[in-house]
Amino acid sequence: MIETKNIENIENDNTNIDYFKIEIDEGLSAIEKSLPSKYFYDKKGDALFVKIMHLPEYYVTRAEHEIFKTKSQTIIDALQLNTDIYFELIELGAGDGLKTKELLRELNRLKYNFDYIPIDISQNALDNLEKDLNKEMPSLPIKTKQGEYFEILESLNNNHKPKVILFLGSNIGNMSDDVAANFMSKISDNLQKKDKLLLGVDLIKPASIVLPAYNDSQGITAAFNLNLLERINIELGANFDLQYFEHRPEYKESDGIAKSFLVSTKAQKVYITLINKSFDFYEGEKILMEISRKYNDTILNMILSKTNFVVKNRVTDSKAYFANYVLERT
Repeated sequence: MIETKNIENIENDNTNIDYFKIEIDEGLSAIEKSLPSKYFYDKKGDALFVKIMHLPEYYVTRAEHEIFKTKSQTIIDALQLNTDIYFELIELGAGDGLKTKELLRELNRLKYNFDYIPIDISQNALDNLEKDLNKEMPSLPIKTKQGEYFEILESLNNNHKPKVILFLGSNIGNMSDDVAANFMSKISDNLQKKDKLLLGVDLIKPASIVLPAYNDSQGITAAFNLNLLERINIELGANFDLQYFEHRPEYKESDGIAKSFLVSTKAQKVYITLINKSFDFYEGEKILMEISRKYNDTILNMILSKTNFVVKNRVTDSKAYFANYVLERT
């Protein structure tokens, strides 16, 4: 589950009906059916995810927030920041900035010389964030950027100023390892040597902790997944009967990957009007909705071996559920 909507391949096509049709058709036509998790986030999906982040079972947000709230100085030290040297603090997928505000408060208090540059696909999110920060920290220099990550990073790279990139919330965990390596390489292509990346990742832990985070007792996560079928019904004219699909997460600690499925509880046929096509489901057939990769040093270093980043440090929460890795561009 992602903390913000801006993961790999989310651009302005998120609400483009043609892209929506193509990707839904491709996903449901595959031998192993899947749906792109980026389409979870319509208005109802946004509201459901806000609820998920506050669920007692969903530890991810709380764990990373604890790191920023209690260890901002440790993060600053790990990033090797200097009050005398200007830098750009660039956040990919800023959202509401809940965790980042803790770091910004400390940097502002200690009078570091920097610009905060939050990037998000949502101008509304950026406007709200800027309003909040201007109210709390009026002296904080903030330059919001609405658009796609790499286009903006490329434009910023031309100024050759030192940079610290924030990519938080274990958003990288929604990518396969190969896609993650490619994503990280594209970030490094837009950085100079010695620039830093602060990467938030969910750590591998027992299924007894992970599974409830994706299958809460209130059924909010189930509703979040089923809402995508409802969105397809509304926007593409489909006839998914939601009562015949069941939310089912799977996770093995040995694999380190949580998967969320919707399972057809009977043999059925679904017709999607705007695609002009029927899709057959057998009883027990799964639709893969999302992956959430969990990490340790070995897995992360394997991914980074294909990039120009190396691990310099890491900071964890008190339970070692989550880690923020400090990476350096070589």
